[in-house]
Amino acid sequence: MNILICGGAGYIGSHIAKAATETGHHITIVDNLVTGHQESIAGLPFHQGDIGDLAFIESVLTATTYDLVMHFCAFSLVGESVSDPASYYQNNVGQTLNLLQAMKQTGHKRLVFSSSAAIYGNPEQETINENHPKNPINPYARSKWMVEQILQDYAVSYGMDAVCLRYFNAAGADPSAIIGEKHNPETHLIPNILKSVASGGELALKVFGTDYPTPDGSCIRDYIHVNDLASAHLLAGQYLQNNAGYHAFNLGIGKGFSVLDVIKAAEAITGKTIAFETNDRRPGDPPILVADSTLAQDTLGWQPAYTDIETIIETAWQWHKNRETFKPQ
Repeated sequence: MNILICGGAGYIGSHIAKAATETGHHITIVDNLVTGHQESIAGLPFHQGDIGDLAFIESVLTATTYDLVMHFCAFSLVGESVSDPASYYQNNVGQTLNLLQAMKQTGHKRLVFSSSAAIYGNPEQETINENHPKNPINPYARSKWMVEQILQDYAVSYGMDAVCLRYFNAAGADPSAIIGEKHNPETHLIPNILKSVASGGELALKVFGTDYPTPDGSCIRDYIHVNDLASAHLLAGQYLQNNAGYHAFNLGIGKGFSVLDVIKAAEAITGKTIAFETNDRRPGDPPILVADSTLAQDTLGWQPAYTDIETIIETAWQWHKNRETFKPQ
């Protein structure tokens, strides 16, 4: 396929670009580099710009016909979305509408959208399938659910075909250790654990919330390796070639690990004792999120290759050890 990846210089986008290129697809990247890193997509065709600029994104879509567009251009910090919801609705919803307008104008009708398990809110059952009630509890999650509803309407009215992939917690790094997770600021647990270790303890690790209704008081998440996300996106693109309309799938491994579980696993991988300080819960964080990904497995033929937290952490650790900021002890 000829694929345009919007937000392709970011963490997930760059891993998908690498996996897609290695499996014979032709990739073009659009990114404004506000949070992305151009070195993560070295050698790939690249247009620097913002999907909020209608003339820019229309020019990209006019220059080449793409079989598929993938969309990763979103702000994704839950706490920030609570303190500054306007920027989240403007960027995540408003600029998506701009991209959809450009796609409609240029005859591009297939989209894979980066959605989130956050749309479900606080779970009403042990594992979450796609039929779970949608009750987003923060502006970030609401912005993702809004876009999904927009895509449902676009499928009916304009014949635009879309797959929405609802991630649980993306984690890990490509086993090559060439690319990995580097946000600024970094809010994800595993990279913050490993950054603390790699800094020789200079960067303090913070745990947010030890009073959740969970066995050890810390929140529980389903961690999915970024390369497993990549394979799901490519399968979703293939699925759209023969299946019109709007579709949504959960992506997770079906097992939950608490924050303290992850810290213990990281200690085993790194061989270091990991000190941390406890803080209050972050606003908008549900206590437990664990996926039921049966639908993606049955419909897309997707199977996660990384199904234990230690292996996921190991790939991230190898990438961190490759970085200049690593301080061997």
